[in-house]
Amino acid sequence: MGTALLAAFGLWTAMVQLVDVRPVGQNGTDVGFAAFNVWFHGLTGVHMVLYAITDWLGLVPVAVCLGFGAMGATQLVRRRSLLAVDPDLLLLGVHYVLIAAAYLVFEAFPINYRPIPIDGVMEASYPSSTTLLVLGVMPTLAYQVARRMKGAQAKGAIVASVVVFSALMVVGRLISGVHWATDIVGSVLLASGLFAVYRHAVARVDVRFTTTKSEG
Repeated sequence: MGTALLAAFGLWTAMVQLVDVRPVGQNGTDVGFAAFNVWFHGLTGVHMVLYAITDWLGLVPVAVCLGFGAMGATQLVRRRSLLAVDPDLLLLGVHYVLIAAAYLVFEAFPINYRPIPIDGVMEASYPSSTTLLVLGVMPTLAYQVARRMKGAQAKGAIVASVVVFSALMVVGRLISGVHWATDIVGSVLLASGLFAVYRHAVARVDVRFTTTKSEG
């Protein structure tokens, strides 16, 4: 599933640069799926208050990253070995690094720019960095809670909160008008693909650990 989603992201990225590309962006910059993107942007308009709210709420997944980082660092100090840190936390660190790397790559090599300037500056728009951050990090919180917590009610409440928060953030970013619609789609595909790969990696480690333990 992860491989398929990442392949879909690669195909989508290529299509964004090849299908119906017209100079309809800021300062005549090219935008793929121009007719659809321009239509959808005109439909939603621009809502800077919503943009600001989703921007500030983007600190929530950052706090989640820091929380898991602190958890891993605590285990490292107590157990005195990187290899003694829970494997799913080590893989989580790799997952977060991949998200950061994807952000940096697309900032350095912009596919397109936002429909409007932000503080007078043209900013890279594909894929939506806030959407990528939310969908790349918040599902890992739900996954880790499901793995580590025992209370069914508390676990269910947290997972439900993560789902609602993530959905509202994606919809909020989509209708705020600071991205083209195709930017959001790209982020959803990339974040979902990376998360699926992370889950698969953890599952493989779990199977190996269980097998080793039973053999021992």
